[in-house]
Amino acid sequence: MRRRTYITSGIVSATGLLAGCSNGSGESESVTESSSSYTVSMEPMGPVTFEEPPEDWVALLPSYADMGMALDAGQTLGIQLPYRYATEYYEELPGVEYDPDAVTTLYQDGVDKELFYEMDADVHFMEPNQLLNWYDWDDRDIQEVKENIGPFFGNFIRRRSDDWHDYPYYSLYEAFEKIAQVFGREQRYQQFASFHEEFLTNLREQLPETTPEAALIYPADETPETFYPYQLYDGGVGKKHWRDLRLRDAFEGTDVGHYSGNTSLKVDFETLLDIDPDVLLVRGQVEKDQATFEESIVEPMRNNPVASELTAVQNDAVYRGGYLDQGPIINLFQTEVAAQRIYSDVFSDETLFGRQRVADIINGDG
Repeated sequence: MRRRTYITSGIVSATGLLAGCSNGSGESESVTESSSSYTVSMEPMGPVTFEEPPEDWVALLPSYADMGMALDAGQTLGIQLPYRYATEYYEELPGVEYDPDAVTTLYQDGVDKELFYEMDADVHFMEPNQLLNWYDWDDRDIQEVKENIGPFFGNFIRRRSDDWHDYPYYSLYEAFEKIAQVFGREQRYQQFASFHEEFLTNLREQLPETTPEAALIYPADETPETFYPYQLYDGGVGKKHWRDLRLRDAFEGTDVGHYSGNTSLKVDFETLLDIDPDVLLVRGQVEKDQATFEESIVEPMRNNPVASELTAVQNDAVYRGGYLDQGPIINLFQTEVAAQRIYSDVFSDETLFGRQRVADIINGDG
């Protein structure tokens, strides 16, 4: 039977104080003392109350879709852009299944409100400000979806450079914990978080004492000869794997700013040569295989009189920058791939975490 969520905002009354209990599957749930409903709070929504854990849900971005998968809570009903969602990694996890044909593409020259009615989700894992600032929704649209379909729950965590995001951010695992509370899967979250810490500890023990300087860039044209520059250490979840590998930000301490999505800030090869990073990380290449990436990005650099002087180009240290959005599963894989590329003399092609163990946690056998 379909379970419908509902929302309350503002101050939670004394009868809504949270208490912990365990359901039949051993998962810890947060419930109220007076009923089976429970409240989870996240900025910018504030307290959101659910009657029961949601069955049908939709995430705008892959970060939250991946969290749902990690909790074995089913899969998202829709996604902003399917090609930006690294679902191929799920194929490496025994017993973890994902059906791309059952997922609606949300971005179709904008995000149409009617799609929300068609999906009829119990909860929408996205924050309203994304719809307001990206897709020209207004407050009436947001309120209509909340009242007629289901609440919003999320915080844009990919980057930390948008002017409209003037409230607290969350790290990947802070946001993941909130989603686990929504689904009543706190125990599974704890298992995943413990595994993640173990993974990072083992990884960092093998990193060299001096790590390379890296410049994270996004092509601004098709040639490409100009790029949008990104800082590695702004706290955004989209760059977590580079920080976990302790790369040094080549743009730190320079006059180069940070592209935020609403500026015309660009760098050219002359600027990059002045900085001369050890490694170039090129974003926006997820649809390309390695051969196409070499042909469209690396070869033009080798043939450019300025770019060919870059240390990264001369040392074959120009790499694809990975997916923009990542949840806990995708982050493990992206960190492994990045480690194998950046520190190939240390990690080579060995797998850095056990696929079966991750699958066991997801499937409740951890």
